[in-house]
Amino acid sequence: MKEINLSIVLNLIRSHGPLSRTDIVQRSGLSQGAVSILTGELLASGFIREIGEGQSKGGRSPVLLVLNPHAGFVIGIKLTERAIVAAITDLEAAVVYSKLYPVDCLQDPQVAIEAIIQVVEKTLADSAIPRSDVIGIGIGLAGIIDSQEAICCYSPILGWRQVPLAQPIEQRLHLPVYIENDVNTLTIAEHWFGTGRGVSHFLVVTIGRGIGMGIIVNGQLDRGIIGGAGEFGHIVLQPGKPQCSCGKAGCLEALAADPAVVRMAREAIEEGRQTTMLQGVHDISQLTFDHVAQAANQGGEVALEILTEAGCWLGRGLSYLVNLFNPKLIILSGEGTKTGDARIEAARQVMMQYIFDRLDKDLDLIVKPMEEEAWARGAACVVLGELFKHPINRDNRIGLLRGVV
Repeated sequence: MKEINLSIVLNLIRSHGPLSRTDIVQRSGLSQGAVSILTGELLASGFIREIGEGQSKGGRSPVLLVLNPHAGFVIGIKLTERAIVAAITDLEAAVVYSKLYPVDCLQDPQVAIEAIIQVVEKTLADSAIPRSDVIGIGIGLAGIIDSQEAICCYSPILGWRQVPLAQPIEQRLHLPVYIENDVNTLTIAEHWFGTGRGVSHFLVVTIGRGIGMGIIVNGQLDRGIIGGAGEFGHIVLQPGKPQCSCGKAGCLEALAADPAVVRMAREAIEEGRQTTMLQGVHDISQLTFDHVAQAANQGGEVALEILTEAGCWLGRGLSYLVNLFNPKLIILSGEGTKTGDARIEAARQVMMQYIFDRLDKDLDLIVKPMEEEAWARGAACVVLGELFKHPINRDNRIGLLRGVV
């Protein structure tokens, strides 16, 4: 009960500060004595601080309390097949240091674990953040992640199955480590600190090399039974073709993600269609999504046609999400949203065409491109989320799991 009450007080101050102790009593329903004890513990731990006096309504002026963003720092790691992105954030998720580290052979879990350890050590050294000020490490990667057991159950991009990722890193670095699906990390960041703050039902859909989704229902992240909720890219919309990276055929990802756009562009060129997509490209094998998007932005007919087709498939998939979840907000993000291409507009139009009557009421769909740093920041927010749920004494590393201190 004490931990719950500490969490209530800390989150009130984080979300609505500066607040006086009387404000906290009124907002929380806790007694004046309980609030005095709880704020005293949070002040002693350094998580909150006093900033002066508020306006008096009669009697002594109240002392105001705010979150102390520099009471600790968190390291976030985004793991891809060719790079590790690291970021250090304060307790308000503001990035104080970040860097991308190209790394080969991350398909080998042992190589990846060693690389993560080296990246953390180098990040701490380069940032000059004392290790004693670090609360924990969050790691985000694509795939089905058992966040409770800290195991990567399956990652098609990395080729991993049943990899215990956190434990060996904890043993070497003596810091708590959390792992989470990468799209879920973005969703957690949006929930605690971003556009989804205060929204009880929303979805984050990412599009790029793949298509993923994070789900907030009743203010809580829905991971599913084994961490597999949100594999939106693998709903089958066109049975039989084209082949998907997951081994099946006709998945949304194979119809609308960046590689699908590139595949359709190459097919159009091989059919002899005239296009500007090959400008500056010496060989069709070098064609990328950026070439297609650039041609579309310049009015290229074939490129626009391809992106529109991909967008129509995406929009149909989004309509299924609206009909299933009835969200208040859908955030479209990922590297595939940076170009401002026709795919997004087509997706928006088709989504509205297919959703059930009245489910468009108060529905917001926003496009929010994010850089690589945002993924690492999201991984850091996994740890911050645990901090705000379990704000125990910082000397005990705020009670984060597995007790490595």
